[in-house]
Amino acid sequence: INKTIFATGNDDLRPVMSGVFCQLSDDSTVFVATDAHRLVRYRRTDIKSKQAGSFILPKKPLTLLKNILPSEETRVKVDYNEANAFFSFENYELICRLIDGRYPNYEAVIPVDNPNVLTIDRVAFLNSIKRVAIFANKTTYQVKLAIKGSELAISAEDADFANEANERLSCQYEGEDMEIGFNARFLSDMLSNLEFENVTIEMSAPNRAGILVPANSENESEDILMLVMPVMLNN
Repeated sequence: INKTIFATGNDDLRPVMSGVFCQLSDDSTVFVATDAHRLVRYRRTDIKSKQAGSFILPKKPLTLLKNILPSEETRVKVDYNEANAFFSFENYELICRLIDGRYPNYEAVIPVDNPNVLTIDRVAFLNSIKRVAIFANKTTYQVKLAIKGSELAISAEDADFANEANERLSCQYEGEDMEIGFNARFLSDMLSNLEFENVTIEMSAPNRAGILVPANSENESEDILMLVMPVMLNN
């Protein structure tokens, strides 16, 4: 829930995207959330189902469930039918109505060929984004990443108030020099919800989605991928 719920949408016209999509199979369970600007795909190979199934859990009951789940290890039983999901553990039973509808084909939007790969310290990158974002335009929250060799330059400006900020970080980078713009809020959310020391951003072009993944995952049964759409730069 923690890894996905922040990326759900709030659009009343597209209710299926306001929940978390759960896809069960005999080899893994996949949780997906997207608001059309960013997407999170969280896969667990240690949770399996004898028969394939899928359903969309609404955000409100998931938030409630997150708050009442105990911090220590607890087995949670999940039953579901076409209309409802039932969660039971310890002294709690939570019943919620599922979101009716067909979830968009999320696999189709994940770019496969991303030759430009940036690896950087997650905390240093997150803190830098937060500092620079203070000076970003309050409508777009745009920050620019300019990557050249082993240096990442992060900048933001708000022309209306003549604000500007620049920071430089060292990184590992393979690929062509590039400049790409992202929404600082989306980047911060994603980096805050990853618990890894280093993260990798895979990119293909300034107008194509960037993919955020852990640089070194210690848990083999966990696979997480975050995607964020770029903001067009005003050069």
